Amino acid sequence: MGGLAEPIVDHETEGLDMVRPKRGNRIGLRRRPRRWVRRGISVAIVLALIPAVLTFLYLPPFVHPISTLMLKDLATFSGYDRRWVSIDDVAPALAHSVIMSEDGQFCFHRGIDLGELRGVVDDALAGEMTRGASTITMQTVKNLYLWSRPLGSVRKVVELPLAVYFDAVMSKRRIMEIYLNIAEWGPGIYGIEAAAQHHFGVSAKRLSRRQAALLAVTLPNPIARNPAKPGPGLRRLAALIERRAGRSGAYVGCLR
Repeated sequence: MGGLAEPIVDHETEGLDMVRPKRGNRIGLRRRPRRWVRRGISVAIVLALIPAVLTFLYLPPFVHPISTLMLKDLATFSGYDRRWVSIDDVAPALAHSVIMSEDGQFCFHRGIDLGELRGVVDDALAGEMTRGASTITMQTVKNLYLWSRPLGSVRKVVELPLAVYFDAVMSKRRIMEIYLNIAEWGPGIYGIEAAAQHHFGVSAKRLSRRQAALLAVTLPNPIARNPAKPGPGLRRLAALIERRAGRSGAYVGCLR
């Protein structure tokens, strides 16, 4: 009767201390997500620095950049045809046609056409079908540094600041030269020289105004559109672009 009382044991909680993480372990678990966040930020910074550095490397005219699609063709052993050509050796009608077809404000904006971009946002908010607002500068940075599909909306978020930066560093003439030499003009056909030779059997310098217009209107869908065998719709569009390029005036002044 006078002995010590037996300790009261709660069998429901018995053994919990054996599996409950120690204080040091709990702190480690809390720090682990922070560590991954820091690593993610570090990776993002490195990825952002790559195009920033490459843009400066691409400034000299003797440097001939290649696109991510060309890299893909090399990686898959598909091969491609690209023959770099100076913008001085491209028929002016071609560059003028590309501007009037793809980006009429190329010589005036700073990488992004804010008017077109606002129109796209307004259409999206109104639930209407959105139109393209991609500038030649945006297409150039996409071809050089980014991907085509999928996650197009994510790509656009990255593409916009890159285009502003690229336009601030590069001259308009150099941007156009790079674009014309990395644009896709058919399966495995990159750059205007390879395109002119492939589709019309002439050099880029000897393209006629109609051939230049046909090549320009092919750019939005080079896989489905063939400038050498245009349908009625493509011919009408090329005729319109040819007329616009013929009176482009100040719209192409930055290329002179």
